[in-house]
Amino acid sequence: MKFLFDIFPVILFFLTFKLYDIFIATAVAIVAAIAQIGWLWLRKQQIEKMMWINLAIIVVLGGATLLAQDETFIKWKPTVLYWLIASVLLVSSLVFRKNLIKLMLEKQIVLPVAVWDKLNLSWTVFFLLMGAVNLYVAFSFSVDIWVTFKLFGATGMMLVFIILQVMVLGKHLKPMPERIQTVNEQDNLIEKIDNKAGKK
Repeated sequence: MKFLFDIFPVILFFLTFKLYDIFIATAVAIVAAIAQIGWLWLRKQQIEKMMWINLAIIVVLGGATLLAQDETFIKWKPTVLYWLIASVLLVSSLVFRKNLIKLMLEKQIVLPVAVWDKLNLSWTVFFLLMGAVNLYVAFSFSVDIWVTFKLFGATGMMLVFIILQVMVLGKHLKPMPERIQTVNEQDNLIEKIDNKAGKK
């Protein structure tokens, strides 16, 4: 459900483009991005920083597209977002010695430091490639093909990459201490119940 919520503006962008044109679709995408954050704010839910960044980019580049009536600006939007994410991951790792992927996921999984570093690097490279692929499709094919790729192609690439990440990380995953404790407590409880049942 969260996945559909996250790509909600992209879905509306695609549908509006198919019904009207790139400029109306751009305006709808801007409104959808604003509504997305507004919905979370009204429900007093946490708004991720990436959503604010995405909103800022689409407002600036989408607004430029509408003002100039030039689709070039909105075509750059995914690439700017992807390359910005890649830059943040890379700079945080090299300059500030902080692995942002680890900070986001360390409460869910436990991995060796070397694996965390490789994971951070793989996401950095992936977003750099995604940005390059977007530019290639945007300026080598028709607007219709680019809009279709934006929803199905880019989303599909993201899902495939995540699945591959999970498959590769599977052998490195370690159970969290809390989970181990819970399992041990359950085993002890079952053992006590069995012992009492045996005595009876």
